[in-house]
Amino acid sequence: MSEFNTTIFLIFNSLVGRSTTLDLAIIFFADYLAYVLVAASIVSLILWRKMLVEKVRAFLVALIAVAVSHVVFVELIRLFYVHPRPFSALSGVHNLLTETGSSFPSGHATLFFALSAFMYRCNRRLGGIFFVLSGTMGIARVSAGVHYPLDILGGAIMGILVGFVSYRVVDKFLPKSVI
Repeated sequence: MSEFNTTIFLIFNSLVGRSTTLDLAIIFFADYLAYVLVAASIVSLILWRKMLVEKVRAFLVALIAVAVSHVVFVELIRLFYVHPRPFSALSGVHNLLTETGSSFPSGHATLFFALSAFMYRCNRRLGGIFFVLSGTMGIARVSAGVHYPLDILGGAIMGILVGFVSYRVVDKFLPKSVI
């Protein structure tokens, strides 16, 4: 699996350095799209045509999903499993971003797929767009040289699970009458 992971990484990373426009697009999707998604989720929650109680519950779900996915899963895994980033493990990597620490799982993928799962529960069409954009972010981070494909896939799976489970947890342990 390691050879396959490296081969796929090298295919995406070979896109870097061919065009300034493409490099800038990869940097935008790999790094700055995160801010756009956070802002879009906040705006959509504010504009959501639901009662304040439902908005507060939804905000709690989003907060739990993001916190648990990143703090518990990503940091706990990285504490026990150190996997070097491609630019430090392979020679000849075109590196567009500077990142530190272990590459598995991708913190961006974990967090933004959890956010996508939350958005999907609120609005399927908007959630679908978030999933596509989170996937695009993951591919861009591979292309930028900071993650392997399996880092993104592992983060995506964890994020989606945490996002959907967070909804169940809030529904079970926080009755609608509490807020």
